[in-house]
Amino acid sequence: MAFGEQPAYLRVASDLREKIVNGSLPPHTRLPSQARIREEYGVSDTVALEARKVLMAEGLVEGRSGSGTYVRERPVPRRVARSGFRPASGASPFRQEQAEEGVRGSWESGSEQERATPEVADRLGVGLGDRVMRTRYLYRDAGEPMMLSTSWEPLELTGRTPVMLPEEGPLGGCGVVERMAAIDVVVDNVVEQVGARPGLAEELLALGGVPGHVVMVIERTYYASGRAVETADVVVPADRYRVAYHLPVR
Repeated sequence: MAFGEQPAYLRVASDLREKIVNGSLPPHTRLPSQARIREEYGVSDTVALEARKVLMAEGLVEGRSGSGTYVRERPVPRRVARSGFRPASGASPFRQEQAEEGVRGSWESGSEQERATPEVADRLGVGLGDRVMRTRYLYRDAGEPMMLSTSWEPLELTGRTPVMLPEEGPLGGCGVVERMAAIDVVVDNVVEQVGARPGLAEELLALGGVPGHVVMVIERTYYASGRAVETADVVVPADRYRVAYHLPVR
């Protein structure tokens, strides 16, 4: 194969992708069978199968048991707003920002104590195996799953205080900044790192995604005088949402 020349399966996948994008193969249309692809493009069964795998990995088509492979509906990406802390509201960032975006948001959550794993211990600056409070969230937009979040807080800081459970007590549902202020901990900065990876099976099941789909992961950590007081992983389906940052210019 000459330099720059595509393998046969990528050439076939590229042509089928173009037909999907330009509407020649509209959503819910059955993709040509493996035999039809083999005949139309003059390729082997292996090449035809690999081309279909590429389109499935890209999320353009989906298999339906006993029926075949069909073109998926292409969602129009919506925004997940992120912005700096605003003290005028005591709501958590999700509640505050989604309200401003006009999103009909709802959420489910659950907290439980666990031992810090090596990664969580490193991010929070605590000892391996120290007790932490883990809280898991599933956020919905008009009933549709849109985002997962898992947060960890060191119980050596919040244990036996009114804010030990993020969603319960007198400050239940408030943001990290307000909750920490209630126990005289002043949060002064937050760091977010954004990456992407294939979604885990349990994440895609919760978010309604297809195996192999990519998710964006926002790794967020709140600090007070250099000490981490909360760290979280926020998981968003990359094919349905865009993360939009609103940052003040000082």
